[in-house]
Amino acid sequence: MKSVPFGPTTAPAVIAGMMRIDDKDDAHIRDLYRTARDAGVDFFDHADIYGGSMHFCEQRFADALKLSAGERSEITLQTKCGIVPADGAFDFSYEHIVTQVEGSLRALRTDYIDVLLLHRPDALVEPDEVARAFDELEASGKVRAFGVSNHTPRQIDLLRTSVQQPFVANQLQLSITHAPIITQPVAMNMAAEEQSVVRDGGGIVEYCRINDITIQAWSPFQAGFFSGVFLGNPAYPELNAVIDRLADKHRVTPIGIATAWITRHPANMQVVLGTTTPKRVSDAAAGADVVLTRPEWYELFRAAGHLLP
Repeated sequence: MKSVPFGPTTAPAVIAGMMRIDDKDDAHIRDLYRTARDAGVDFFDHADIYGGSMHFCEQRFADALKLSAGERSEITLQTKCGIVPADGAFDFSYEHIVTQVEGSLRALRTDYIDVLLLHRPDALVEPDEVARAFDELEASGKVRAFGVSNHTPRQIDLLRTSVQQPFVANQLQLSITHAPIITQPVAMNMAAEEQSVVRDGGGIVEYCRINDITIQAWSPFQAGFFSGVFLGNPAYPELNAVIDRLADKHRVTPIGIATAWITRHPANMQVVLGTTTPKRVSDAAAGADVVLTRPEWYELFRAAGHLLP
């Protein structure tokens, strides 16, 4: 499977997200993990809030796999912090970041986190607090790389006033049908069109490309914001007809085409899967190797209902 630039190195174009493994038994988690590895996916995404309680899915992952030190070194573990469900708040304070990383290290049974993302923007963020936490975590070897999730260009710039570490990733929602970060600039300067409305602070895709920040596309098969998938959805007949035809042409599944639409973008994005079905992981990985033509990519764009002026 293809790799994409990731900080000073490279990473697979598909990431296995572990958000939904909380109700899976050990055998299922091991099957999911092994299928991912066999497909070339060695990058696993977590967050401290995934599961019924803090660090629950991280712990399920570690308990099921019981990775040796050697196998641990073969994979990338990414986790996120900053959301506090019990308080109904976000928290980027020094104390919270450090405490949550310690919890993730214990739950994942590891000495280090490969990538730590700040989960959703904290309106009360103090960049100096974030910088202090990142400096300490980096110096101790507990976190090797840092990034953000759901952040705008200006929010990243604010963090950079104090944070010295490069941001290697920004995890953003993106699918063929939920694609404002791509579709808005296409319709820019068209005041009467809803698609022209700026919702991400302006040019987040271009900002990430300029600053070598890898975009990680979450919910790649969701029609909207947790509103169900578009694949096979009768609400999207034209789009699914195009997807099915291209899937036959390229000898992949519809999931593969939905993945290929994202990985075809020159920003060299990663696709974050949320599925716990092993076959869907291998289908997505196969799709990452499909290079859609420009006409095919734009046909999917139009079939999804996006305006192409």
